[in-house]
Amino acid sequence: MISLFHTLVSEPLYSGLIFLIDRMPFFDVGVVIIIFTILIKLILLPLSIKASKSQLQMKSAEKDINLIKEKYKDKGEQGLKVMEYYKEKGINPFTAILIVFIQIPILIGLYRVFIGLPKINTDLLYSFIPVPETINMTFIGLVDMAEKSLILAVLVGITTYFQTSLATADQSTTQAGDKQGDFAKAMSFQMKYFLPPFITIIVYNISSAVALYLFVSNIFSIAQEYYIRKKYHKAVTVV
Repeated sequence: MISLFHTLVSEPLYSGLIFLIDRMPFFDVGVVIIIFTILIKLILLPLSIKASKSQLQMKSAEKDINLIKEKYKDKGEQGLKVMEYYKEKGINPFTAILIVFIQIPILIGLYRVFIGLPKINTDLLYSFIPVPETINMTFIGLVDMAEKSLILAVLVGITTYFQTSLATADQSTTQAGDKQGDFAKAMSFQMKYFLPPFITIIVYNISSAVALYLFVSNIFSIAQEYYIRKKYHKAVTVV
């Protein structure tokens, strides 16, 4: 399992980063990480758009789903009718979960990619990727990417707050007395107010390279969510 993870995640990510560092010697590692992060987000963009559209569709379908639940009290029959409804409307409720499961191993792999710099781990490097002669670890002449950075960690926390706020904004419309809705609200509250400081503490104790990746990733995700909501919100409304 570990060997498969190295083959599918760690080696491609590590080789990609070292390739960019070698091909862009005029940039420091921080700038390369920004470029690297944007490339990863662009590769995942089609899946991310699909997941966000699915979430909007499910939100639009809430009224109909509640009617189905009121009509069918048996949990087994209720579940079948809900899935039939999703199939009829072309909604895949598992798309959003899929993108999460894809990004988790990538994040773990990136931790391994960044944590050893500036040393090069040839065990994770493809044989045809050249090893850079020198690596500039000082981002814009100010931040050592191998060390901790309180500023970057705080920026990660702030952008995480805005990202989770945007992602959970629709939860406030859930009807009172709905147990599932109340649970969703509680989860949204915890994600909004407890996740950002938790993430801040974690990334501060890892390295500036990981913090910079998460900061750029959050900025990209926020812009992406605004774009998707503006472009697809009306288009995905369930009739």
